[in-house]
Amino acid sequence: MATRTSFVSDGDQVAAWLTVPERAGSHPIVVLVHGGGATHEMMLDQYERWFSGAGLAVLAFDFRHLGESGGQPRQLVSPRRYARDIDAALAFVKSRPELDADRTALWGTSFGASHVVAAAARHPELAAAVVQCPVLNGRAIATRAGLRHLARFTLPIAADLVRAASGRPRRYVPLVGRPGELAFVNQPGALEGWSSVCPPGYEFDNRVAAAAGLEMLFYNASAHASRVRCPLLVCQSDRENLIDPQIAVKVATSAPRGVLKHYDADHFTVYHPPMVERLVADQIEFLTTHLGGAEPAVRPVEPA
Repeated sequence: MATRTSFVSDGDQVAAWLTVPERAGSHPIVVLVHGGGATHEMMLDQYERWFSGAGLAVLAFDFRHLGESGGQPRQLVSPRRYARDIDAALAFVKSRPELDADRTALWGTSFGASHVVAAAARHPELAAAVVQCPVLNGRAIATRAGLRHLARFTLPIAADLVRAASGRPRRYVPLVGRPGELAFVNQPGALEGWSSVCPPGYEFDNRVAAAAGLEMLFYNASAHASRVRCPLLVCQSDRENLIDPQIAVKVATSAPRGVLKHYDADHFTVYHPPMVERLVADQIEFLTTHLGGAEPAVRPVEPA
């Protein structure tokens, strides 16, 4: 069972959850990196349960400005700050005697896959990395709805920049919406997909500081793939509906030790049965192979 803990990133408290297998010893560890605007409450518990059941320790956390973590303003999506949060998470792993920092893997889903690929490129000491339904290029997802849609953000971004410079409350826009709505992601099925990973009673804070869009537009983690030295598993949804799936294929090909697996899934069915069990079984096999020292891989079974 996950234990609530925390670590510090740039002076802010980062809410974290650590799951350690019951057996004694120094455990290999998987650090979970969630997708755009998502928090620990949004289905990370199933991965904690399955990975720890295979003998792996698991660390999950909310990025700063989101969920239970600190950081102002709220709902700020910043790849640069998130990179420092991941670095702080890896430093936290090194500080824990029950964790074997030499056998550390990163796992990222959706937009979190970008952060994992970028982090793996600057951390050659990592033992492995896994990404699923990866969003690896911010501009590619932002422009998928067309330049006219992108132009609608000009005024909100400008207003947010002025507010930030003057210390006033930020200008927010929806992170996800229905087709035609003003939202950073408005592909068909996106809003329903985001809702599908929220547990009953959980209220997803569906907003983001508008100026964050500028940083996302120039964030291209796929460009770092050739510098990823650890084994990298790319779990590609062949019916990906948020971004061109060929970007993930190129990342797997460019990474020196990249492995590509295909799944008959869209961006959101990977989180739900029966597809989630297939992905996690493959991920456990990959992780236990490269981290070593874990118990034999187990096939996840969704509880009744």
